[in-house]
Amino acid sequence: METSLHRQLKCLYAIPGSLVEQKLGRFRIDVVQPDRLVEIQVASLTAIRDKIAVLLKKHRVLVVKPIVVRKHLVKLGRAGGKVVSRRLSPKKQTLLDMFDELVHFTRVFPHRRLTLEVPLIEIEELRFPGHGRRRRWRLNDHQVEDQRLIEVVGVHEFRTAGDLCRLLPTTLPCPFHTGHLSEGLGVERWIAQRMAYCLREMGAVKSVGKLRGAWLYEQSVKKAA
Repeated sequence: METSLHRQLKCLYAIPGSLVEQKLGRFRIDVVQPDRLVEIQVASLTAIRDKIAVLLKKHRVLVVKPIVVRKHLVKLGRAGGKVVSRRLSPKKQTLLDMFDELVHFTRVFPHRRLTLEVPLIEIEELRFPGHGRRRRWRLNDHQVEDQRLIEVVGVHEFRTAGDLCRLLPTTLPCPFHTGHLSEGLGVERWIAQRMAYCLREMGAVKSVGKLRGAWLYEQSVKKAA
């Protein structure tokens, strides 16, 4: 079932002259703008990878992948019931979480007809207790009733491999390994490794050898201004 969040994002991208939820061949398109198709994917990009690859053969496409940087958890007494409590989730995503999705999107992006837009958003998530008889023993068990957009706090746009290089630290040595990337970004090594994999597969960096078992990389393209 479509969430309020998805509907709200569709409204944001339905500029004058746009059509919403239009059938195009065997696909349904979220928003058809006058000059391009818009697909809004709150869930995994993997689910629309093949769809986007087909659409790109003939159309300009904008893929919108929101990242939740702030989430308010709203507990309901039951499905459709009254609000019992509200608190801020301790889990916070950042722009770098985009690479969790791009791991499975490297065969599609970059493409001359494709733009990837990443809104950083604040939402509220409505929950009610329980998942049914099999999982009642879990005290924190819940089902999500809906998600709602509170605010778009920023938007990042990517069209080329060079655009991705904007996310690299300015202090990286040349060549660099994922230890340098991890330290420069202040993230765990596995996050840097995933980022390096995506950047390499998308042509933003290239492997140039090894140093004590660690792959060394150099940028293949210049950072976008």
